[in-house]
Amino acid sequence: MRNLLIASVAGALAVCATAGLEAAEWGNLTGKFVFDGTAPAPVKLKIDKDPACCTVKHDDESLVVGPDGGIANVVIYVRTAKVPVAPEYEADAKAELKFDNKTCRFEPHILPIRLSQTLDVANSDNCGHNTNVTPLGDQAFNQLLAPNSNLKHQFKRQQNIPIKVVCNIHPWMVGYILPRENPYTAVSGADGSFTLKNLPAQELEFQVWQEKAGFVDTPKWPKGKFKLKIKAGENDLGTVKIPAALFKK
Repeated sequence: MRNLLIASVAGALAVCATAGLEAAEWGNLTGKFVFDGTAPAPVKLKIDKDPACCTVKHDDESLVVGPDGGIANVVIYVRTAKVPVAPEYEADAKAELKFDNKTCRFEPHILPIRLSQTLDVANSDNCGHNTNVTPLGDQAFNQLLAPNSNLKHQFKRQQNIPIKVVCNIHPWMVGYILPRENPYTAVSGADGSFTLKNLPAQELEFQVWQEKAGFVDTPKWPKGKFKLKIKAGENDLGTVKIPAALFKK
């Protein structure tokens, strides 16, 4: 009887916990980052041609501004510690995320990854690359990748700034990886827009970073940080104008 009672209580607690999780409210946050000023023209990188793979002329991606002023590759993430995570994210919590050396460029340019996920560093080119990653307080790696090969890596410590990734063989190659404990990181698209899905409906602190500007430091966002009360459903930051002066550091 005692064991039956314990089992019944444990079952009831489990049901309550599940019900509480299902009853939690979640909201999406959207917005668009735009360049406040005259947008700079794209700049082609100086690339030493390698007949095996480095024949494509890529643009400098440190500041990418679209025709309508949208800024690509702006990173926004939740700084709040121990933030509740929506059940929808459980499906890919252990996924492998690909970070590719492709046509002598890192693809994607900026990769957010959870600590529970595995980094799959690939080389899709017909020439050798090395992927040099030195995270703060975590294991560094700088392994030569033969053509059409890959390696796996697991981060153990989250970072507050995206980790710069370089190829010492092809020094114009630059990318970034941002390991975080939770899945709430977004990178703005070509038009400057972003979406953070299924955030907990509570006050959260956010961080905004851009490769050339660093933390997007404005009077409203000191050191690129701001707090916002997320409500259930849709939340919109609207159009966020980033002053041109921030990109001249």
